[in-house]
Amino acid sequence: MTTTVPHVYYRPTPRPQEWKSSVARPADFDRFWADTFAAADKTPLNPRLTPVPMRSTPDVEVFEARYNSYGGLEIAGWYCRPRNRKGKLPGMLFVPGYVSEPLLPTALAMMGYGTFSAAPRGKLRSNAVFNPGYPGLLTHNIHDRDTYGYRGFYVDAVRAFDFLAGLPEVDASRTGVQGGSQGGALTLLVASVRAGKVAAASAGAPYLCSMMDAASLTRSYPYEEINDYLRLYPGRKEKARATLDYYDIHNFAGHITCPIIVNIGLRDDVCPPETGFALFDAIGSEDKRLRTYENCGHDSGTGVGHGEIVNRFFAERLRPVPVKRTASAARGA
Repeated sequence: MTTTVPHVYYRPTPRPQEWKSSVARPADFDRFWADTFAAADKTPLNPRLTPVPMRSTPDVEVFEARYNSYGGLEIAGWYCRPRNRKGKLPGMLFVPGYVSEPLLPTALAMMGYGTFSAAPRGKLRSNAVFNPGYPGLLTHNIHDRDTYGYRGFYVDAVRAFDFLAGLPEVDASRTGVQGGSQGGALTLLVASVRAGKVAAASAGAPYLCSMMDAASLTRSYPYEEINDYLRLYPGRKEKARATLDYYDIHNFAGHITCPIIVNIGLRDDVCPPETGFALFDAIGSEDKRLRTYENCGHDSGTGVGHGEIVNRFFAERLRPVPVKRTASAARGA
C-alpha cells in the first residue's frame, strides 16, 4: 500500500515577523535606476485621452488613456472622472496584479477621485511589442539586469503616476496609489521613486519583495517560475539573484516617505508573509501601518473589511468629494 503525500505549497516559519531577508542592495542600485529613468525621459510622455461614451455613465466619464514609456512603447489604461466636478480632483492611480488586467475604475471615480487604472507593457492593451506571457514575465531575461522584463514595466508604472498627476483637473498634491499583489509591489515602487509627490499609498499582499527567498518558501506561482527556471538552468542561480537584487522592492522601500498602509495574509502561499513583514520593516515612512489577517491567504484585502479601511485611509488624506448619484443613474438608466 502506498501513501500519497499532499503537495505543500508554503512552509511557514515559526515567527514570520522575525524572519530576515537575504536581499542585498547593489552598490550601484541608485545609479542604475537614475540611468534607467534618464533614458526613459528621452521619450516624451505624450499623454492622450479619448472619450469612451459607451462605457461612461450619467455620473462618470470614461476615457481610454495612452502614453509613451521606456523604449518608446505605447502604454494603455482607463481613466475615469466624476462628471460635473467642481474644483480640482484628488487623483488615484490603480496598478494591476500579475495576471489580472486593469479594471475600469468607475467605483473610485464615484468616490470623488480622478482615477487612472494603468496597463503596463505585456497587459492586454499594451502588449503589441512586449508580451512574455503569464507565466513568463518574472523570469524574462532574468540573467541580465539590463534587459530583464520588469525594467520597462517598472518605468511604465511610474510614468502612469506622472500621467495622472499631470492632468489639468487633478490636484497633484492630493494624488495616491494603490494595488494588491503585483499592484502592491508597484504601489511601493511608485511611492519610492516619486517620494514627495505621492500623497498616500496602500499596498496589499506585496509581491516582488525578497524574491529569491520567496521562491524557497513557496511552491505557488508566480514565484514557482523562478524554481522552474533554476531547474532548467541550475548554474544561473547567482546570476538570477544578482539581477533580482536590482528589482527587489525591498531595496526601494527605504525611500518611501508618504503615509502608507500594508496588509498581509498570514496564510498567503503566493506572497509569503515573511517577505511582507521584512518589506514593511524596510519602509522609510514615519506614518506606516500594517494590517495582518490571521486566517487569510493572498486575498487578505477582500472579505475582511480591509477595503473599507483603505477607503477611509485615503479619504482622510486626499479629501475626495463623493459623487451624488443622479436620478437616472439610480434608476439604472
